[in-house]
Amino acid sequence: MITILKTAVVSSRRTFLQDSLGAVSLLVILLGGLHFPGLF
Repeated sequence: MITILKTAVVSSRRTFLQDSLGAVSLLVILLGGLHFPGLF
């Protein structure tokens, strides 16, 4: 199981990095949206 995951990450490293950046940006947008109404 671990070797399959390692192989998948190594073979699709570029896509994995892009997906990780996308997930982080969505979390930032979500947290920003939740805190934005409290500013006014």
